[in-house]
Amino acid sequence: MRGFKAKGFAKRGERNSLRTIRPRRTVGVLLGATLAAASIVGVAGADDISNNLDASVDTVAEAMPLNVGGANGTTQLYVTPANGDGKNGCNLTGSSTLGLSVTSSNTGVATVSPSSVTFTSCGDLKTLTVAPVAAGSATISVSQTSNSTGGTFNLAPATFSVNVTAAAPANTAPSVAVAGVTGGGSYTKGSVPAATCQVTDAEDGNSSFAATLSAVTGPYASDGIGEQTASCSYTDDGGLIASASETYGIVDATAPTIGSTISPTNPDGDNGWYKSDITLRWTVTEPESPDSLHTTGCVDQDITTDQAETTYSCSASSAGGTTGPVDVAIKRDATNPTISGSASPDANAFGWNNGPVTVSYSCGDNLSGVASCASDDTLSSEGAGQSATGTAVDNAGNSDTATVSAINIDLTPPGVTWNSTINDGDSFYFGSVPAAPSCTATDDLSGPNGCTVSGYSTGVGSHTLTAMAHDKAGNPKVVTRSYTVLAWALKGFYQPVDMNGVLNTVKNGSTVPLKFEIFAGPTELTSTADVKSLTATQVTCDTSNPIDDIEVTATGGTSLRYDTSGGQFIYNWQTPKRPGTCYRVTMTTQDGSTLVALFKLK
Repeated sequence: MRGFKAKGFAKRGERNSLRTIRPRRTVGVLLGATLAAASIVGVAGADDISNNLDASVDTVAEAMPLNVGGANGTTQLYVTPANGDGKNGCNLTGSSTLGLSVTSSNTGVATVSPSSVTFTSCGDLKTLTVAPVAAGSATISVSQTSNSTGGTFNLAPATFSVNVTAAAPANTAPSVAVAGVTGGGSYTKGSVPAATCQVTDAEDGNSSFAATLSAVTGPYASDGIGEQTASCSYTDDGGLIASASETYGIVDATAPTIGSTISPTNPDGDNGWYKSDITLRWTVTEPESPDSLHTTGCVDQDITTDQAETTYSCSASSAGGTTGPVDVAIKRDATNPTISGSASPDANAFGWNNGPVTVSYSCGDNLSGVASCASDDTLSSEGAGQSATGTAVDNAGNSDTATVSAINIDLTPPGVTWNSTINDGDSFYFGSVPAAPSCTATDDLSGPNGCTVSGYSTGVGSHTLTAMAHDKAGNPKVVTRSYTVLAWALKGFYQPVDMNGVLNTVKNGSTVPLKFEIFAGPTELTSTADVKSLTATQVTCDTSNPIDDIEVTATGGTSLRYDTSGGQFIYNWQTPKRPGTCYRVTMTTQDGSTLVALFKLK
């Protein structure tokens, strides 16, 4: 419509002069097939699929103006690797492919062909042809239909708008380009060129105006460092729209500065040694991008004790680069020769060792040097509260001693006492195994430090109990004992069911009484809870099995019960109504023992 201006668009009144609107014929914009190299500064992600309606890969939706009855418009799709989805370089390698479908949001306004494309490499170009149908707007977009690359692709930059205007005489579509900045370029903060929109329009005349600048984005955007997009959009008097954008980087070209101050300024001792307290202060400055500043080291120091020459470092990095490390070396000696002793190996958590202990001495002198230092002492006898003393002498005749005390040595393993009714070699029937045992450790020197038992089980089979005891010196003691868990004895199935592989034949749908007994040694079990399951599973009929008819069937409920009068379990199994099929009936007790019978239904 005349007089309408969308956000970001320039209308006639914003250009250099106001011209009289005249009827014109609009024609389509045919974009060249030359592929423009495109990149987005500082952005890492999936490989991009983009169009070449302008020279940058960005999220600004480009526009293609066409006329009803005018020429078709074309653009090309291409791939730009981004190295950000865990796969370096181009995702399209080897014989991998990416399939895309291409659609128009409003085919009543514009159609696009082909409707699908397949990329086989990052150098692949796919030409799209857009045909105008009627006045209006449509969006051309792509979606993924197949992907054998193992990587991911960003399809958003491929999207563009098609604006179709009703045909009018002599109206050529305008073109717009961003001038002053270069897509993918990099500019120093404070020196970014002014971005302008350069419009070429055969009927309305050429014009220019300031480009619309996006906010700076990126991790250091608060410092004005990062990525910025200059965008242009223009609508001519015939209603045709052209747009363009360029994305560039804004950088800090100056690295941080590092300074240090030491007090006293010069060493107050000989040969570069300090004898007094020293202060070290660091100063790090970054005026251009302070929010991006990161320091490593740069810790102020107050040195009040002796130390060998120690190097303190300060490194700084920012969006402008890296400085350092800057090193400052300081050494301080204000005491006589020293000696210290250390015991090896270290005691455990309770202060005890379970082997010989060697005491080593370390001597030092920061002025005249060491003349002699005590040799190592090795303590190998059991006992608490042992100690060793060594002497150091410097070249000036000064001496000092060091004592390492509280050395505790225990070489004897602890004793073990079982707390259990399970003896070595015992046997128990399933369900009658005594409770899990425990054990107690004893030790007369360092003291006991617990005892644990492993290997306990109530399952059928042979089991070995292992008692592991420790004293506070870490000495272990292991003792074992074994026992057996016996399985239950099963009797049945009793008549009318035959066992031992006999195929019992019975009319389908009838009820067969399954009778059996369970014994734990001489004791008969009578609780239905001792039966874990009763299952009937259809199997293939084996004609080689002997066959016997079921003479007696049952009636009544089918729940499992114990018949006290007959002294046996009874389960009335109602057979399936499936003549000619065979079944395996299995009764399983809680100890894992089973009874199995075979049936064929008539």
